Amino acid sequence: MTGVDWANLSNEVVIVTGAGAGIGAHCATALARRGARVMVTDINGGAAQAVAEAIGPAARYRALDVSDPAAVVATVDETLSTWGKLTVAVNNAGVGVPTPRRLHEIEDNEWRRVLDVNLDGAFHCARAELKAMLQAPLRPDGTRASIVMMGSVGSLVGLPGASNYVTAKHGLLGMTKAIAVDYAAEGIRANLVAPGYVDTAISQRSADVKAALAAKHPVNRLADASEISGVVCFLASPESAFVTGSHFTVDGGYTAQ
Repeated sequence: MTGVDWANLSNEVVIVTGAGAGIGAHCATALARRGARVMVTDINGGAAQAVAEAIGPAARYRALDVSDPAAVVATVDETLSTWGKLTVAVNNAGVGVPTPRRLHEIEDNEWRRVLDVNLDGAFHCARAELKAMLQAPLRPDGTRASIVMMGSVGSLVGLPGASNYVTAKHGLLGMTKAIAVDYAAEGIRANLVAPGYVDTAISQRSADVKAALAAKHPVNRLADASEISGVVCFLASPESAFVTGSHFTVDGGYTAQ
């Protein structure tokens, strides 16, 4: 859309899950900096509170376990009661694989935990978000709202020792495409961001580990979280009105190899 200032998100009301740290915190902060009002959520309520307080009056916070459907609905309801609408959702909450295992070594509880959060959690969120977004007014560009799913290179390729994680993230890409098709006529867009390894606290286990992760990318470094949140802000903005059902790979060439 010619002339649209995509940096101005002052008309947007956003929920960001898993926003107590890392990519989620950067997304919540970047969206608020561009004018959005943001519900900062995380399973760690204290971490969500700290991020929201750092953002200021444009943010609220709520402890949220996305694997709990009732808690997800309550979060969406609170967002609506606070700001009257929901126009953007960044479904970022997720868990990794603490101990790499091949499929035949994965215990039921290990499998279930990753799927419960990374895939089922996104389903619980999207279901509640879509019901709210359908109430938002239709804009002149034909859109109402935007859902951004936080995938991974694991949404596109296999990763060693992470069958449960890869299964969940591939499923998330399929869910994104299905939402895009089912809700296009109502003006709701859905896209997925697939980062490579990001320089957050999770990846900073040791200098050797960090160097090994960086070397997986042709650019030979990890992503900065701001490089992910910038893409998320674009997908939240009117500038991306014709973009739906897509995935945006932000991986320093990881999947090009």
